[in-house]
Amino acid sequence: MKSEEIALCGLPAVRSRFRRQPDSIVRLFFDRATAPQLGLICRALAGARKVYRQVEPAELAKIADSVHHGGVVAIVRVDPPRVATAGAAAQWARRGENLVVLDRIGNAHNLGALVRTAGFLGVPRVVISAESGSARPSPAAFRVAEGAMDAVELWTVPAIAPFLRTLAAQGFDVVGAATRGGSPSDLKAGAGPWALVLGNEESGMAPDVAAACGRLVTIAGGGQVESLNVSAAAAILMHELGRRPAARPRKVS
Repeated sequence: MKSEEIALCGLPAVRSRFRRQPDSIVRLFFDRATAPQLGLICRALAGARKVYRQVEPAELAKIADSVHHGGVVAIVRVDPPRVATAGAAAQWARRGENLVVLDRIGNAHNLGALVRTAGFLGVPRVVISAESGSARPSPAAFRVAEGAMDAVELWTVPAIAPFLRTLAAQGFDVVGAATRGGSPSDLKAGAGPWALVLGNEESGMAPDVAAACGRLVTIAGGGQVESLNVSAAAAILMHELGRRPAARPRKVS
């Protein structure tokens, strides 16, 4: 799949993109209040003979297709998520690297929040489903991620359940968040790199996805509210999983 151009909004996201992939910025637009904070980026764009321009708030909102633009909009080229293969999973396992797997998470804001949490807690990658209805990298997801979309690798798979079985075969502790399961405190007892699986906001994990998990875990609440937002649940579980000893990289003979 070819890269596409999207509107990247907000200083944290634009600065992160400039720091990591400056050549991907095609055009830059900003309001008067934000202009003094963009000198370095504007000089780089001038050197590359790319468009950068101060515009009125109404025009900036039109470019961003949102009033939530944070005073700056960069039009950037974004590559589609890479397809995760068994070979990639084997490499991650050898390096002892954890990941988060999303089964049909449909809200772009939730995707952005999940990626932001992963980036904050040092989880290097997130795998999303290629199924219809799954949220994709979008202006809203990038805005909510606050730059984490450039710090966390985003991968995709055609179907989640077979991929989870591949992870398990490579030694991953595959943990699914469910309405009925063990306690988060049990997560500290696991071994090897872990893969945290989170299901759709309304229906949770698909039955075959839940069955492919090595174990299920439930966050117990106070009983007044039925459930947590998926991004909040993910933050709790990622933090709990992160408290156990890190998996050691495996030697390759």
